[in-house]
Amino acid sequence: MTFAELNLSPSILKALDNCGYKEPTSIQAEAIPKAMAGHDIIASAQTGTGKTAAFVLPALQRLSSPPVASGKGPRILVLTPTRELANQVTDAVRAYGKLMRVRSGAILGGMPYREQLRMLSAPVDFIVATPGRLIDHLENGRLNLSRLEMLILDEADRMLDMGFVEDVEKIAAATPAGRQTLLFSATLDHRIKKLAGGLLRNPELIQIAPNQITHANIEQRLLVADNLPHKNRLLEHLLAEQDVTKAIVFSATKRDADSLAKDLAALGHKTAALHGDMTQGARNRTITNMHRGQVKVLVATDVAARGLDVTGISHVINFDLPKFAEDYVHRIGRTGRAGASGIAISFVSHNEISYLDRIEKFTGSALPVHVIPGLEPLQALRRLAKGKGAGASRGRSAAGPAKSGARSNASTANTPASSKNKRWGAPRRDQAPVVVYRNKSQKAS
Repeated sequence: MTFAELNLSPSILKALDNCGYKEPTSIQAEAIPKAMAGHDIIASAQTGTGKTAAFVLPALQRLSSPPVASGKGPRILVLTPTRELANQVTDAVRAYGKLMRVRSGAILGGMPYREQLRMLSAPVDFIVATPGRLIDHLENGRLNLSRLEMLILDEADRMLDMGFVEDVEKIAAATPAGRQTLLFSATLDHRIKKLAGGLLRNPELIQIAPNQITHANIEQRLLVADNLPHKNRLLEHLLAEQDVTKAIVFSATKRDADSLAKDLAALGHKTAALHGDMTQGARNRTITNMHRGQVKVLVATDVAARGLDVTGISHVINFDLPKFAEDYVHRIGRTGRAGASGIAISFVSHNEISYLDRIEKFTGSALPVHVIPGLEPLQALRRLAKGKGAGASRGRSAAGPAKSGARSNASTANTPASSKNKRWGAPRRDQAPVVVYRNKSQKAS
């Protein structure tokens, strides 16, 4: 199938051709015709499958027809959970609608009000927004959604995780009852179906692939860590490898992201942090610097797990495992994009075993354990082999909570000397064999 067979307008087809797109992906081929036919849609597909174009293209096609109602409010509204994702959608609208007279813009938190107020004071066709700032404008009478024709929820599962369900329902209540609603999500569960039940009318269900899928072109590895200092040493070793061209290191908290980025910068790495407490301007500058190669290592929270599209990411390193298994799939999806290969490396300590269980259950496969000679785990792997850490305490690390500066002062003091000569353990019964990772080009089992 080609895009021309989808009956898109000539201006959209020409823009797609200029972008080098010839054939729609599976989610696009399924969703675009149904959306253009006016159906409400619930669509699920894994990250990196082209979901953005699957809703942007039919939305632009609708704008090629005269508006249903008069006014200056938007005809199309896309809600996204993060500013990075909103920027990605906005870029897609501008690229695919480049040859159309589409008045579009973004309404995001962390950005000055001036430009947003100027946009809302004039007629606008297409708005991409995060829920919080949009409600701000809505409640203060600066935004009128009475002529909205299409409401699109992007990454709806993530919006639920971030607690945006009430905001989404409030926004939907301000739109016409006869609007078309499209809901896109990486996963489908009872929460998504409950949300959809209140917002959509007789929706078409599109599920391209089962949830338990990750990326075939991404090599996944698991490194077992005894404690936080051990994680630090593993990370320093990995980032020193020559095949690491650009890397994203995921941390559990904003504070840890700042601390780890600072420590890595002190070691000579071109590093920056990215998290939700930064202003949008600062986040944009950080991403731009990574595009330009001025940042080699991005230390981020899950704000970067969805919507961040930087070419050339060779490695994703999960310094901390995510609490939600879906986020693991989105995190590693930052590498191995556009047909390229990538490497995803995850650290696991005894207090993260439950997160590992969720990830392996969700993806349907066990992560192969790798070991770096000289940095072998001395305690944690035995716990991993014996009931996945049963009975282990729930602390930050085996040595207790990390003190300030602990990330940059890694040592072996937390490992009993008597354990150094013991066999460090065997793989779990359901685990792939342990692989000794000698260097960037050689592996042996």
